[in-house]
Amino acid sequence: MLNDVKQDASVRMQKAIDSLSSRLAKIRTGRAQPGILDGIMVDYYGSPTPLRQVAQVNVEDARTLKLTVFDRNAIKDVEKAIQKSDLGLNPVVAGIDIRVPLPPLTEERRKDLVKVVRGEIEQTRVEIRNIRRDANNELKALEKAKEISEDEQHGGEDQIQKLTDASVKKCDELLAAKEKELMEI
Repeated sequence: MLNDVKQDASVRMQKAIDSLSSRLAKIRTGRAQPGILDGIMVDYYGSPTPLRQVAQVNVEDARTLKLTVFDRNAIKDVEKAIQKSDLGLNPVVAGIDIRVPLPPLTEERRKDLVKVVRGEIEQTRVEIRNIRRDANNELKALEKAKEISEDEQHGGEDQIQKLTDASVKKCDELLAAKEKELMEI
């Protein structure tokens, strides 16, 4: 019983951190990263399709992404989708390829992005604390139903707190890394 609660909390906390990592990857830095374009949907023959299913995204150099569109007829649709995204990117069509130059970030924009990152981190911390609360409530319910002893409940709560502390520490490490990456010129 106790291990099930601990395992469930551990898995849920790890999923929260994984989700945070994928959200942080989409926040644009000065360097070209294919993950920046992950959220873009292309109107491909009338249905919204993820960009990754319509084109291959590669890093050409430090400030340029190169997209190779699988279907030549979809090149204009991919270009429009990138322009309409809120990323502020202007793609350039070059034959069957699309090059997406990433403009350098201004100091003000970098600070705004750091605020966005901090908001994402705080949202994940709250999520982790909610998982801790749920796990502790489960332990209390098990103790109340006499399935575990009071000592086991307190020991379980301590283990859940250690998991919580480790997860929050991972969030802080992700924050420090992303801030460093954003403020790098």
